[in-house]
Amino acid sequence: MPTYGYECKSCKYSFDAFHNMSDEPLKICPKCGREIRRLINGGNGVIFKGSGFYVTDNAGKSRSSEGTKTAQSAACAACAGADSPACPKAAGS
Repeated sequence: MPTYGYECKSCKYSFDAFHNMSDEPLKICPKCGREIRRLINGGNGVIFKGSGFYVTDNAGKSRSSEGTKTAQSAACAACAGADSPACPKAAGS
């Protein structure tokens, strides 16, 4: 259930209330009994749970290392050989 912030227009009493989105907003101050207004707040944001969301996950490391090997193989096939200065193997990789 979402948390809604309210503030009394008269006594300035502020409080939070938990209720469903489909419920009607509160209208009466619990402290003085006068009219209240619902405040707009930023919320909590998105929370990612589980693996696969971060760069430091194991799945991300294995994929990036495979991609590097494939890129090096393609570069070696494009160069004239290990004696060429453009070859990555000549650079010591």
